[in-house]
Amino acid sequence: MALIGTLNSGVSALRTFGQGLEVIGNNIANINTSGYKGSQASYTENFVSNLKGVLPSNGSQVGTGVRLANVGTNFAQGSLSSTGVATDVGISGAGFFVVKDSSSGVNYATRDGSFRVDADGYLTNQAGLRVQGLTGGTSSAAPATVGDIKIGATPPTGASLQSFTIDRSGNISEVYSNGAAVTTNRVQLQNFTETSALSREGNNVFGNLAAAGPLGGGILKGSNNPGSDGLGSLQAGALESSNVDLTAQFSELITTQRSFQAGSRLITISDSVLEDVVNLKR
Repeated sequence: MALIGTLNSGVSALRTFGQGLEVIGNNIANINTSGYKGSQASYTENFVSNLKGVLPSNGSQVGTGVRLANVGTNFAQGSLSSTGVATDVGISGAGFFVVKDSSSGVNYATRDGSFRVDADGYLTNQAGLRVQGLTGGTSSAAPATVGDIKIGATPPTGASLQSFTIDRSGNISEVYSNGAAVTTNRVQLQNFTETSALSREGNNVFGNLAAAGPLGGGILKGSNNPGSDGLGSLQAGALESSNVDLTAQFSELITTQRSFQAGSRLITISDSVLEDVVNLKR
């Protein structure tokens, strides 16, 4: 029984540290992904077998290997790199952009500000999810309605959109052919009480926003202006780099690889001992 247990422990090590290598590999692969937040695997002991007794005074127990306890996300700030692209926006400080799937109505959070203006004038991320914020601004009224940000939606009569800028507070100012400049939209940020509850959804966005506890009573329902109430400010023409520390990842890669090799060695030795047992009858 002990030998079989040793074999199982070795198998659990291969399985678990193989998953750990996958986590590290994904981090390294995303070293140049804008706004990417690195993952960290943690491990815990697998089930414990009772050899005899159940009381602390006379019980004997042995573990049955290792398993993956959790894969957490490191939400530390990444460095900001200038791109010179007007629609690129980086966050310096706390908070997430909110983007919405227009077909399902589901909101997602992201730190990736590599936005673009689609064919309909909406500000979107690279997957086509629409950036959320205050909209409806005119020459006589400030943006006040939360919704999809659209560029050039209400130009002055007889005028056309020439350019637009995004300032540190998220205000989007549009300049028209008649020389008028109007703040039409405002990019907002959302923070959460428990960012660890956010789930990766692919395309560099996070879901499960309700479980993460959006501050302000809901998504973009509080004071969500960049640069206020603990939220970071925005930097247009720049993107937040991945926060993966490549040196640390290679160090972790070596450690995890050695753990994997140790598990493999455990299986080899267990197999050798079992072979000796089988050969006792010869």
